[in-house]
Amino acid sequence: MINSLDFTSRIKKVMDFHQLSASLFADKIGVQRSSISHILSGRNKPSLDFILKITSEFKDVDIHWLLHGDGSFPKKAELTNPASTPTVFATSSNDKKKIQRIVVFYNDGTFEEYRK
Repeated sequence: MINSLDFTSRIKKVMDFHQLSASLFADKIGVQRSSISHILSGRNKPSLDFILKITSEFKDVDIHWLLHGDGSFPKKAELTNPASTPTVFATSSNDKKKIQRIVVFYNDGTFEEYRK
């Protein structure tokens, strides 16, 4: 489970690194400004869609670091061997088009699953 306080501090670290205010950060990832405010204040927890918007927009943010603090920020450059890059699948409900589940498959046969 995501620790909201730690998650919030990692979001702030990304914002500081890219020199973005909360409003500019929200605009950059395509969410309402109130969404950022509610997450930073601890009122709301981040959705999977929100998390994926961050990792899609900011290629230097590793999803494992963002969720659990594992690894480092900014993430190190991708390895030159594309076979070593994990495969990510996301599923959504057809009616709302919101992401319901993310599965990350690694080349060693292991995987991690995140659900809404």
